[in-house]
Amino acid sequence: MSNEELADLLKYSNPKHLYIIDYNNVLVLIICPFNAQVLQDIGKLRAKEIVEVEMVKITLDLITVFIIEGKAYYYYHFEILINV
Repeated sequence: MSNEELADLLKYSNPKHLYIIDYNNVLVLIICPFNAQVLQDIGKLRAKEIVEVEMVKITLDLITVFIIEGKAYYYYHFEILINV
């Protein structure tokens, strides 16, 4: 993906909004901050710890990262906690 294509894609993204599909196959908008549970030890975060996601960003390789306490972590280290 070129820088121009990435810039075009980012025009439509918002670091405070994340759309997910819940367990009932319903599209849900989550607005930051939201809670997530750490799945495995990563950096100073410990497994099963509940953390607050401040922002959602993407890398140049289009991988979603969560900003937690000012640091970026790949999304796959977490399970998003939503109230149903």
